[in-house]
Amino acid sequence: MPAKGPIVSSSPLLRKTFVAFLAPMMLGNILQSLFGTINNIYLGQLIGVDALAAVSVFFPVMFFFMALIMGLSSGATVLIGQAFGAGRPDQVRAIAGTALWLALVLAAAIAAIGGLFARDLVRALGTPAEIADPAASYAGIMMMAMPLFFSFMLLNAMLRGVGDAVTPLVALAISTAIGLVATPALILGWLGLPRLGIVSAAWGSVASSLVTFAWLALHLRRRNHVLAFDAALLRAMRPNLALLPTILRLGVPAALGMVVMSLAELVLLGLVNGFGPEATASYGAVNQVLSCVQFPALSIAISVSILGAQAIGRDDPRQIGAIVRTGIEMNLILTGALVVLGYVFSETVIGLFIVDAAVLAQAQTLLRIVLWSTVLFGMATVFSGAMRAGGTVWPPLAISIVAISAIEVPSAIVLSRSIGIAGVWAAYPIAFTAMFVLQMGYYVLVWRKRAVRRLI
Repeated sequence: MPAKGPIVSSSPLLRKTFVAFLAPMMLGNILQSLFGTINNIYLGQLIGVDALAAVSVFFPVMFFFMALIMGLSSGATVLIGQAFGAGRPDQVRAIAGTALWLALVLAAAIAAIGGLFARDLVRALGTPAEIADPAASYAGIMMMAMPLFFSFMLLNAMLRGVGDAVTPLVALAISTAIGLVATPALILGWLGLPRLGIVSAAWGSVASSLVTFAWLALHLRRRNHVLAFDAALLRAMRPNLALLPTILRLGVPAALGMVVMSLAELVLLGLVNGFGPEATASYGAVNQVLSCVQFPALSIAISVSILGAQAIGRDDPRQIGAIVRTGIEMNLILTGALVVLGYVFSETVIGLFIVDAAVLAQAQTLLRIVLWSTVLFGMATVFSGAMRAGGTVWPPLAISIVAISAIEVPSAIVLSRSIGIAGVWAAYPIAFTAMFVLQMGYYVLVWRKRAVRRLI
């Protein structure tokens, strides 16, 4: 590992470094979503709308669990980025080991809950009776596989923290390729395999993650990577009391923000479920498209956070302003381009998931209501990502909570009663606009006037 992280002082060099880091990460995130998207296409096309609706029920619950690992990885990645920027490989391993230990403890608890209470959880969501049983089966498998999913996601995030965005890309490409074959093989019973129906998507996810994680562990060992699963990292997989409080101080607010978003999604899903299975299927299809459009925005925010953390590790926090400006520029270009394509080809894209003409028309209308606001969402996350790189997490969290719980959810409830299901989706642009204005205001008027120092 080099003594210092990459130096990005001039604007042209910063853009080049940003793109070099962003491109493989964005492709990797797209591949990560692609597996889930293609699984839903398989379910919708090969089994039917009820299968898509059953899997869609678990979407906000999965988001809730992913919020925990994304928050944890956020805190660990900031610290790893600063340690990497300062040229401290032993500290990188110590942070990684502590984060992995915590991730496995959380995942084991979720797996136990999934094995015991998946059916109760699905019923509590108000799932339509006709899809409750397959939804519970799918949820149970996904929850019991969380130790594997958490480890895989956290390791990929930490690799990016040390400036390695290529290895996660290769890993996610392998995972997607396996999933592209495993899911239809289990749906259709290729090569004598059992026909597993809706849970084929869950078992396909397990198979692809397991094989890819094994490859990743061997690959890092062969390269003698700083994050390889060698004796040094295994010794570090324990609760390091010097690092754990800092990881939690950064990770808990990020996870809390994601949890608030997932709880809001649960409320919105409850509203959607009240309009019937067709509305639930529309919800799942539109969310799949939105997830793809949001990938550049989320990848850009992660890039801002990691490059900002490395700059702070090099004792060069002045560079954060240029990193933020570049992130805003990239978001306008990349996310904006996908939004335009989404409007132009909305019928074609939604048609990948839904074949019923009436449901397709409804989903297309809902997508058009919300799609443009993902640009504002992306710019809001750039500002919060920059502040997170310097260890400021609570004010951005407070802003997100206000935008979601005090603006988005009440707007969805009121508007759904007056204009129907379209009111649920109209709440998203309202919330994203508020989030953008508030995050930018705090960054410009308060945060950038403060001194920023290394956390470890």
